[in-house]
Amino acid sequence: MKIDRFEDIIAWQKAKILTLGIYTSFKECKDYGFKDQIQRASVSIMNNIAEGFERLGDKEFKRFLFIVKASCGEVRSMLYLSYDLGYLNKEETRRYYDLSIEVSKMISGFIKRLN
Repeated sequence: MKIDRFEDIIAWQKAKILTLGIYTSFKECKDYGFKDQIQRASVSIMNNIAEGFERLGDKEFKRFLFIVKASCGEVRSMLYLSYDLGYLNKEETRRYYDLSIEVSKMISGFIKRLN
């Protein structure tokens, strides 16, 4: 299956859902440094998928996909803190964690396909 637009990439669609959820959940958070970091990490996932795809070369795209995987890890790390600090409840934490894992696995598959 040929993908013509980054918007058609399911991992990007799921990353967008993750990012919107993070932004919504942290909208009222007064820990601005923390809020900024987790929001930037989540938006980095979807933006690096888009930017890498638009480079129109497998080698460049793959490089961006590795950045996506790193950002997924950063989001998950911050989700542990979010829960421990009481910023997110268990259900929100689990939902975002699972989405991040799902995106990361999809990206791993994408990378393998590009090799």
